[in-house]
Amino acid sequence: MPELPYASDEEFTQRIVHYPDVPLAELVPGTTSHIVVGERGLVSFLTMSAGTHFPPHRHEAEQIMIVIDGYMDEIIEGKLYRVKPGDVIVLPSNVLHGGYIREVDCRAIDIFVPPRADYVEKLRQAVASRPRG
Repeated sequence: MPELPYASDEEFTQRIVHYPDVPLAELVPGTTSHIVVGERGLVSFLTMSAGTHFPPHRHEAEQIMIVIDGYMDEIIEGKLYRVKPGDVIVLPSNVLHGGYIREVDCRAIDIFVPPRADYVEKLRQAVASRPRG
């Protein structure tokens, strides 16, 4: 294996994001996310509190959700799907969907292509309201 140089600190910060350092943005009441935006995609690291929900909605972006902890009842075109850790939900553009977070919190990772403009704005607001230190 050839010896490769390590990236400089500047190069590292241009390419690597430690997502827990990204300020939390509220997506809906009871749900927060660390949002990381790329040129052509967006990743959302969600924590959804028990008893919350996402009303049915649709968006242009294709969405892929990976359930990490807990479970939720995902609504897809008027039917419920109980999803648990390890399940991956694939939602094409403009599919009507939402979700109920029941008795336990649920953590998931969402990937959106292209980036959702409303999430980019929520991230901008979270960054702007973060205390300066």
